[in-house]
Amino acid sequence: MRSGYAAFIGKPNVGKSTLMNELIGQKIAITSPKPQTTRSRIETVYTDERGQIVLLDTPGIHKAKNKLGEYMDDVAERTFSEADVIVWVVEPRDELGEEEERIARLINEKNSGRKPLILAVNKADRFKNEKELSDTAALYKARVEPREVIAVSALKGDNVDRLRDMLFELMPEGPLYYDEDTVTMIPLRTIAEEIIREKALRMLSDEVPHGIAVVVESFKERRDGSYDIAADIICERDSHKGMIIGKGGQMLKKIGMAARKDIEEQVEAKVNLRLFVKVRKGWRDNQGFIRSFGYDLRK
Repeated sequence: MRSGYAAFIGKPNVGKSTLMNELIGQKIAITSPKPQTTRSRIETVYTDERGQIVLLDTPGIHKAKNKLGEYMDDVAERTFSEADVIVWVVEPRDELGEEEERIARLINEKNSGRKPLILAVNKADRFKNEKELSDTAALYKARVEPREVIAVSALKGDNVDRLRDMLFELMPEGPLYYDEDTVTMIPLRTIAEEIIREKALRMLSDEVPHGIAVVVESFKERRDGSYDIAADIICERDSHKGMIIGKGGQMLKKIGMAARKDIEEQVEAKVNLRLFVKVRKGWRDNQGFIRSFGYDLRK
């Protein structure tokens, strides 16, 4: 029996969350084309006859521009110490940029070869031939020493089974950490918040998403098994509030309808979802707001 923790690291928007969802066979981590979608560490569990892998999806490592960004980078960096295997998710490149170079330095500083490193080249369906893949791998291998290199496509599912096999091969022997039917330890309340934020990220203009948070204020189960959920969408500017609500409330209604559908799939019950929009100016640089919205810098 093999079991352990696998940390997924990388720059923003390389597909870490999509890849993790594909590995466990269902959607837990939210995804969107917008960078920095993942803000906190997401833990999911995959179990089969070989053992158990606890997957740790971390925020994209980037140059922080505010206290929320500092929190996100800190979460990603501290995950190194808890992982048995590190998976650096990268994408096809002709040359490495500042973010990749920073992550390579971080790996060498924090890991120094002590834990197995897998280089997972995502979006590999973009490669025209094997040489393009080997050239990309060579760029990264000049900076770090991966135990394994694998080309995957999280979106299409290509080679995901092989990546899962690699993780089991590199995990130490050990017991199951969680029950066999456990998929995530994330509370339903938090999952609802993340689903609402995902729908807002996908539907709003690029100007708004980085400045929003979602807080579920009420999560109650009725006698018939359905749920009443009330949530606040927090933004930083009055102008953003207008965009989120939309003309005649249509944008907020659209976000709510899409979120309700996904939440119902998670709780396997009917959901009555009410959304409100509130302005908290400069919240991403306010530690009090950051903590109250669930991003605790002390963790």
